[in-house]
Amino acid sequence: MTKEMRIGIAALLLPAAVLLTAPALAAEPDATRFQLERSGDHFVRLDRQTGAMSICQDQNGNLVCRMAADERAAYDDELDRLSDRVTKLEKTVASNNGSSLPSDADVDRTLGIMQKFMRGFMGMAKEFQNEQPDTKPQPQKT
Repeated sequence: MTKEMRIGIAALLLPAAVLLTAPALAAEPDATRFQLERSGDHFVRLDRQTGAMSICQDQNGNLVCRMAADERAAYDDELDRLSDRVTKLEKTVASNNGSSLPSDADVDRTLGIMQKFMRGFMGMAKEFQNEQPDTKPQPQKT
């Protein structure tokens, strides 16, 4: 997958991510969520909620963080997986002419199966009603 494709997918997913995280952003941030540890001239930031690790550096008084290499690989793998899923879904929608409704043939086949089932069930119910008990109930002698 090219870098441009990944950027395009990220651009498509970003609005959804913003909508999904908006309620979380409105809440007060959890002061204990992240843990920073100095490692030489940079920091390692651990997200205690997700387990994600980032490498952070002080740049002009701002702490700038980027994903660790293994986290970046997992992120790229997830982007690839989602891209494949979107492609498959788009092909499915295109093969249905943009409609997710079943075809008339599928509906007719399903109705035929249901009618056959109901006729069989109703036949068994009628047989059960027509059966006469072998012996008449005896009156209770108390």
